[in-house]
Amino acid sequence: MKKILLASLLTLSAAAMPAMAESFNDTNDILNRSAQIENLQYKIMVQRATQTAIHYMPAVTQTDFLKATRRNFEGGGYNDVVYVNKPFGSDKGFLTANDTTAYAWGTLTSKNGPIVIEVPAATDKLNYFGSVVSQWEVPITDVGYKGADKGKGGKYVFLPPGYDNKLGSKSDLEKKGYLVFETDTYLYGFSFRPSLTNGATDKDAGDYAQTIKMYNLADAANPPKTDYLDATNVAYDSLPYYNETFFQDVNEVIQENPIRTQDKAMASLLKDLGIVKGKKFAPTEQQKKAMNEGLLMAYAHMQSKFVEPDQTVSALWRDKDGKALSQWSFWNFGPQAQLGFPFIDENEVLVDKRAASYFYVTYLPKQLGGSTFYLTGLRDSNGEMLDGKATYKLNVPADTPAEDFWSAIVYSMETKNFVRNVDRVGLSSRNADEMIKNSDGSYDLYFGPKAPKGQEANWVPTGGEDYFLLFRLYRPTSKTFFKNWMLNDMVKISD
Repeated sequence: MKKILLASLLTLSAAAMPAMAESFNDTNDILNRSAQIENLQYKIMVQRATQTAIHYMPAVTQTDFLKATRRNFEGGGYNDVVYVNKPFGSDKGFLTANDTTAYAWGTLTSKNGPIVIEVPAATDKLNYFGSVVSQWEVPITDVGYKGADKGKGGKYVFLPPGYDNKLGSKSDLEKKGYLVFETDTYLYGFSFRPSLTNGATDKDAGDYAQTIKMYNLADAANPPKTDYLDATNVAYDSLPYYNETFFQDVNEVIQENPIRTQDKAMASLLKDLGIVKGKKFAPTEQQKKAMNEGLLMAYAHMQSKFVEPDQTVSALWRDKDGKALSQWSFWNFGPQAQLGFPFIDENEVLVDKRAASYFYVTYLPKQLGGSTFYLTGLRDSNGEMLDGKATYKLNVPADTPAEDFWSAIVYSMETKNFVRNVDRVGLSSRNADEMIKNSDGSYDLYFGPKAPKGQEANWVPTGGEDYFLLFRLYRPTSKTFFKNWMLNDMVKISD
């Protein structure tokens, strides 16, 4: 009986095996075929360059902020506060920043020990909304009313990897009133967006930025003066560029931070590109060529993730059968928004989703709140990608559900930054007094290389290059505003 049962089990097992098992011992002449591959070493370099660019995308964006500060301000760099006295214009280089905010930002390092950033308390005119992120753009904490200090201001302490408790344990420091965070990188970035009330101005926001303080915890008893760098009239460019500088940035990430466990395999592959921790980066001409070829594929991959439906953005309005009712999309982060954007789940590091997100954004918050809602416009009412050489009209309804204001900003499809060398990058309801209003209270906005006659006040130039739109609602009237309101599609009115 046992023999019969065993035979039956073996028969079932054999039947369940995939067909490929029949050719288990068929080498398919792989030794000879592999010998025919030409330029093997170079092809491996290209593959590794492609995957490196995708893997290190978020870390590179943070390095570029630091490099921009160093380029634009003599002696500037770590632990400085960069600020502006007016909102950004087309001379600035930031991934999808807005043109309505006088930001404050900077780069910190805990390489010499725990670092402190003092965030000012909210006033009757000003308060901050923003976050501090790691080298990998992982949000560490939010600040202001929505953050750890609840608008009361606070001393945020960031402990470096392997901190030895020499200046007190996390618990000890918290008892002293510090807001303490353990981290896995030495480099951090911050970006704070001021909220203006009771007649506050952008100049007030610039002054408020100069009350932020940064210093090493070891110097807390007598902290040195923080340096404040005014970038108002500076063509500050923090964009990642997909050329040789991209891998210079990757090398800086490797040299200036500990290599995390989840990055060690990738760090090993970087040797083929000449990037080795503790060694000077001096790539050969062949390595440079491979890196540029790999970058092209990486960019193409991330771009496809950006524009293809349901990859990075998804249709906000759909019918009961799931068919899109509008061309406007929302940022489809999935559960990452609730988790605080680690881009790691139980089984994997979400490399593609992480890269596709930081391909066009920076400084995601630890807790994604309802203070701003972003709609992404990639296509017109016919489902065709927006053409920078054509002219489009967007009707913004009078009942647009934004308690503060709404804005529509043009971004270059190539760089994910403002279109360069234009006088205006967007329009908002803050421009209501200057724009032409329709009799029903709505506004018609126009986008194209030239303003339609008589519509100059309602026109946003595209510079003739392909672009996308971000339509922001500041303080939506409810979390479910989209259930009874819909933004009109972009309508092409001329070629």
